[in-house]
Amino acid sequence: MGNETIGSIVRTKGNGISSVPPTATVFDAVAMMAEKGLAAVLVMKSDVLVGILSVKDYGREVVLKDRSSKDVRVEEIMTTPVITTTPDRTVGTELVVMTSKSIRHLPVLANGRVVGVVSMADLARSLVSEQAFTIDELRKYVGQK
Repeated sequence: MGNETIGSIVRTKGNGISSVPPTATVFDAVAMMAEKGLAAVLVMKSDVLVGILSVKDYGREVVLKDRSSKDVRVEEIMTTPVITTTPDRTVGTELVVMTSKSIRHLPVLANGRVVGVVSMADLARSLVSEQAFTIDELRKYVGQK
């Protein structure tokens, strides 16, 4: 189970990547995340992935420490190094990684370049779809006997 590749998910959902530079304010990053309905944003310096900023980082490092998001730079609170994956990895394998590392977003790199991001929800949808297909095939098989 979970044999679909990460590359297949990226192709299906599209490779739209939302990013901010490390020098951006946390306020600007969170505003972008809110506008786009995102729970995390990549931190890119030129075309290089240098970190990831999540709502969890914001809550832990800004809200709970009573800091002003307009005074804090993304590079001060981003998660780095970033755990990444590649298009050839499977949903099942990466689900184990995400669960064991307690992460919900996984940047996808091909030849060292970011080509997309998959979320825990993307992987869950893939598994549900795969299970539904298997159930349908089993029903067809049983119905033929």
